[in-house]
Amino acid sequence: MKTLNFDKFYQADHSTDLLAWLNSIAETVEEQSNPKRHGHFPGWLEALHALSEYQASSTKLNTDVVTVNSEYSIHTEQIKLALMKLIPWRKGPFQIDDLFIDSEWRSNLKWSRIENHITPLSGRNVLDVGCGNGYYGYRMLGAGAKTVVGVDPGELFCTQFAAINHFINTSRLSVLPLTGEMVFDNPFLFDTVFSMGVVSHRRDPLEHIAGLLSCLRPGGELILETLVIESTEATSLVPKDRYANMRNIWILPSVLLLKDMLAQSGFCDIDCIDLCRTTTHEQRPTEWMPSFSLQNGLNPDDPTKTIEGYPGPTRCVVVARKPMR
Repeated sequence: MKTLNFDKFYQADHSTDLLAWLNSIAETVEEQSNPKRHGHFPGWLEALHALSEYQASSTKLNTDVVTVNSEYSIHTEQIKLALMKLIPWRKGPFQIDDLFIDSEWRSNLKWSRIENHITPLSGRNVLDVGCGNGYYGYRMLGAGAKTVVGVDPGELFCTQFAAINHFINTSRLSVLPLTGEMVFDNPFLFDTVFSMGVVSHRRDPLEHIAGLLSCLRPGGELILETLVIESTEATSLVPKDRYANMRNIWILPSVLLLKDMLAQSGFCDIDCIDLCRTTTHEQRPTEWMPSFSLQNGLNPDDPTKTIEGYPGPTRCVVVARKPMR
């Protein structure tokens, strides 16, 4: 296998305008799929190729564990050997026959805090910015979404998605190797846009939020999840160097400031639907993600604080709408 293949998604029965948009970004997708972009990419593609003989007989996308049943359960060890070459698995969990992919994040917990507080996804075209390996995209399909376009520049995440989708074999979801900015420069108007865990990694969060607005049809809905600080004021935390041992955290707004940023960018009907602490029950090292995790970013003597002394990670989910005009 020379590179990732998106033909099945591009050739699916999408609407004419969505197909036209996908064709307009096809060249960029191809450029971003070049195995020379990452030294480990060829090895990941070899692992993906090792799955070529296995196919699913049934799937479950509307349960906590995205599940695949196949006619090849006797090959569980071979499948595990291939998929272990794609570690770390950060989003999940997934189940393939008897093989349980116990990802770093119990992503089902976040989805359970969201799914009943958003406009039903049935029949909607969805964009998921910074989607990782597509776990949430499968849950969106399980909730009835018509089409889900996931974008993430991480070649490993795109390969993980390709591996799982080898079994699930859906043409209604794809993870494209693009940044959000590449989509914002040439937007399609989606019914629903998700941005989960992205804003705090952006030097200019207002620019990111404006880009999300550009990708929504009038009346469309944004679901934005991000790290925040708990405060009753419109304020923010800007870490000096690292936050919870992460280098690329630029800003943690308060919920009030985040709402103000969304309103300033043009959103309306802004509502915080969830606010909770992130704990090692939800994010932790596993066999499938054996390196540093949340526990390494918390103060061992006081887990309510980060190792740097900042307040421990709290995340909020905000829902907002693009005005009809």
